[in-house]
Amino acid sequence: MVVADERLAAEAGVEVLRRGGNAVDAAVAVAFALAVTHPAAGNLGGGGFMLIRMADGGTLLVDYREVAPLAAHRDMYLDAEGNVAAEESTIGWLAAGVPGTVEGLELALRAYGTMSLAEVLAPAIRLAEKGFPVSERLARELRGAAPHLERFPESRKIFLRKGRFYQPGDIFKQKNLAKTLKKIARGGAREFYEGSIARRLAKEMRRHGGLITEEDLGRYRARLREPLRGTFRGYEILSAPPPSSGGVAVLEMLNILNPLLPAPSRSFGTAPAGAQAHAPETVHLVAETMRRAFADRARFLGDADFARVPVQGLLDPRYAEEHRATIDL
Repeated sequence: MVVADERLAAEAGVEVLRRGGNAVDAAVAVAFALAVTHPAAGNLGGGGFMLIRMADGGTLLVDYREVAPLAAHRDMYLDAEGNVAAEESTIGWLAAGVPGTVEGLELALRAYGTMSLAEVLAPAIRLAEKGFPVSERLARELRGAAPHLERFPESRKIFLRKGRFYQPGDIFKQKNLAKTLKKIARGGAREFYEGSIARRLAKEMRRHGGLITEEDLGRYRARLREPLRGTFRGYEILSAPPPSSGGVAVLEMLNILNPLLPAPSRSFGTAPAGAQAHAPETVHLVAETMRRAFADRARFLGDADFARVPVQGLLDPRYAEEHRATIDL
């Protein structure tokens, strides 16, 4: 079974499984296909994490999160008066981190897959070169993102057809993306980080005021890390450690909520027996828990390679108890 946020990408994973690939082969195929069919989230220019649980119970995490360019500095998103220039950190050339996706997916494939990079890239290359029917969702997303996409010539040309919005059922072809994927299939991740793709990317960064250089790309390496582990009502929870903040936050929330949320068959306050997820009392507890965990996320979480992150303290049951004591039921 393959589950993804976009149907054609999920089918790419199924195709790889039917050709004899294992779960990691399929996951890498899905990730590359998402770069074609789900541009809002799938990417070559971003990063992420891959959590793998083996059949024998062994677990590991591939960390291919983006990193800051060497030229980044703490005040780079402040204007001349020292005020936050919010858009600078989210839109445009200066907002980009050094991408990790290609390196991370190749590392996962090399360590735990059975197929070649060219084999798992085949579905993504086909989808980019021959095109695919635009879904209602994609057409809606591209139209919604138009105010940002139209600000840059390339994104306006590719995703908005120079002002002629894609409609559901239109065929969306991305010939240049297909060429890039073919180069990666032939030359591997080093083509992306040290070859012609890297040189082109660094050149465009210089042209448009971005910070990523050929040195940044050449130095990038994905990492293998131990997953974070927690428990919730008899279940083992596996998640991503720093530099992800989400894994710590989720486990912290579960620690706080564990004694507060009712078992499905028990009464809860003024709620009827069997109070479910959307009962007002449950929503209240979850919201209050999330407020506290996200405050901790903003204060404590960062890249543990560069800062001290008190993971054990945040996940200590006594710390969860302190938070619980502050929630007004």
